[in-house]
Amino acid sequence: MGKVQGKVAIVTGGAKGIGSAVAKALAAEGAAVLVNYSSSKEAAEATVAAIVSAGGRAVAAQGDVSKAQDAERLFALAEENFGPVMVLVNNAAIGAFAPFEDTTEADYHRIFTSNVLGTIQMIQAALKHFPKAGGSIVNIGTISSQNPVPMTSVYSASKAAVDTLTLALAKELGSRNIRINVVAPGYTATDQTKGFEDADFGRALLQAVPLRQELARPEDIAPSVVFLASDEAAWLTGERISASGGAH
Repeated sequence: MGKVQGKVAIVTGGAKGIGSAVAKALAAEGAAVLVNYSSSKEAAEATVAAIVSAGGRAVAAQGDVSKAQDAERLFALAEENFGPVMVLVNNAAIGAFAPFEDTTEADYHRIFTSNVLGTIQMIQAALKHFPKAGGSIVNIGTISSQNPVPMTSVYSASKAAVDTLTLALAKELGSRNIRINVVAPGYTATDQTKGFEDADFGRALLQAVPLRQELARPEDIAPSVVFLASDEAAWLTGERISASGGAH
């Protein structure tokens, strides 16, 4: 029996990268998964196809998680296809490498709306739809929330907000048996880190990673998320796991 056998999960930003790896890992461990995407429809459908071909259950659903009506719709779709949602993985996020002095007001609003407001909207929807028995929320953070790398100031700040939100809600929601934790990846191969290894600062940071001295694969991050979603982590809430190969 899988670690999350019989559970229903929503993975936001599940089309590519870490989100796709998490969706596949949850499905492999027995969960039915709604794979949310914003614009990458083909990638989301490819993730679903991979899950189904491996014997799992999944559907793809478009939605802007920063909009309350879309968050509500994602839960309704998951329930319609699979039943009550018990696991929410907030992975959808945006960010880019850019000097702080070049960051605009529009950049700030775009990043915080996606990374912070999107997380808030999905959690608020979860509180309406999780069963009385409770559920598990896993927020995907970053080690940069505590130790920012150059040219990620606003992105790192947004993820620090998610860390604090997680800790606050762990205290607020524990009485409802809703657990909420963070998985903080280190330097990981995704669309957002293309060119990272070619930059001087990127190569320097990777040399300081105790394991492999290279970018992690999304599949390296997924097992920590599955663990926190599972009943094996039933006594864990308000925690932050650094899935970083030892980098901090």
